[in-house]
Amino acid sequence: MHDLNYIGPRIIVKFDNGIYITETVFWGAIVAVVLIVLALWCANNLQQAPKGKQVVAELVVTTIYNLVVSTMGKRCESFAPYMGSLFLFLILGNMLGLIGFRPTTADVNMTFALAGTTFILIQYNGFRTMGFVGKLKHMAEPLPFMVPLKIIEDISFPISLGFRLFGNILGGVIIMALVFNALEYVTELILGGVPLIGQIPWLQAVIPLPFNLFFDVFEPILQAFIFTMLTMVFVSMAVVSHAEHE
Repeated sequence: MHDLNYIGPRIIVKFDNGIYITETVFWGAIVAVVLIVLALWCANNLQQAPKGKQVVAELVVTTIYNLVVSTMGKRCESFAPYMGSLFLFLILGNMLGLIGFRPTTADVNMTFALAGTTFILIQYNGFRTMGFVGKLKHMAEPLPFMVPLKIIEDISFPISLGFRLFGNILGGVIIMALVFNALEYVTELILGGVPLIGQIPWLQAVIPLPFNLFFDVFEPILQAFIFTMLTMVFVSMAVVSHAEHE
């Protein structure tokens, strides 16, 4: 989205009772539906000897499982479906700028929701594998006064994780908006007096391409990978007991 008239997401539907739907919620739902439809399509009519779409689907699934096992360990292989879904959701949500829409992760509410899910996974699996007493002992190492610091660390992680993704994606949105607005101004300055031709954004057609490739393709994939990798690392640390981790 190349519009600097707002920072937050637009409200696209507002009901009389005060409830509203933002473009973040709308496009987040669209991305989720697209992923579900693609998954069902790829899983339809599976063959013993894969070909066509099944080859691509199996390659994606195998790559995700291998990445999860190499990062989190064999015992955490069951997290692969979630980590793969998270990674693909982030890629599509981050790359909405390619089709002229605001990325879902340019909204801090979305990034905090995803980071909050990571926080819940970390804490739940920590208590599940260590037990309540074991978790407290782990937080009290090497000295008991470390407990408040460990609590602050646990709380600050999802906050920093959400802000990191939000800041990087929103920064790309703002830069692209500035580039397009500047090119529009230069076009009007040079060709503004020419009938018809002066109304065509000639400079916006080619010059922003390198910026698009970086901020709408490379940066979204990179940020999706970083967010997913951090999620895997911290969840795996919570799954493994302190003794095993050492």
